Amino acid sequence: MSTKALPDPSRRSETARRAILTAALDLVAEVGYAKLSIEGIAKAAGVGKQTIYRWWPSKGVLLFDAFLGLAGDGDAAALPDTGDLAADLKLVLRATVEELNDPRFDLPMRALHTEIVHDPALAADYAKRLDEPMRELKKARLRAAQRAGQLAEDVDLDVAVDLLFGPILNRWLQRTGPLTPEYAEQVVDTALRGLGPRNRRRPG
Repeated sequence: MSTKALPDPSRRSETARRAILTAALDLVAEVGYAKLSIEGIAKAAGVGKQTIYRWWPSKGVLLFDAFLGLAGDGDAAALPDTGDLAADLKLVLRATVEELNDPRFDLPMRALHTEIVHDPALAADYAKRLDEPMRELKKARLRAAQRAGQLAEDVDLDVAVDLLFGPILNRWLQRTGPLTPEYAEQVVDTALRGLGPRNRRRPG
């Protein structure tokens, strides 16, 4: 009987999975989302179509998993808390701008947003696995700022997150203007003027 070790099926599956995810990202950047197909991904990854369909029901779901891998498997760290809310938010938003301007992220993210509009199941998965966890981290930082007296106590934190991060995403998605670090800083300054403590006396 041969003592040669047999290939590990789990390792082989993981190798195929990573090849598929990489192929999806490479192809969407090369041909665009409209021309992206399961057949093309399978060919580029060197696997059969059924291998892909065994793990992902659609190219949208596959692309989402590929994007999560690109972003670090969806792992998210807490927002910085140096005690200076404006500086911390500007740091995060400048990094967001840099990421959105990176072609490696830009094209897959645009394709993913396109698919989310047409696929309610994918939209729900995106919300559960990425948007909601990130929103909770943002709210945690703002909640700490409330405790420190840097934000009004009655500020709705969900609305505050939208005010701070929504303009960046909208300008990127709609291409309504240049997406720059300077714009990110202006967003923070403008939003915090409206979200700050209301302890100034009214005139009169």
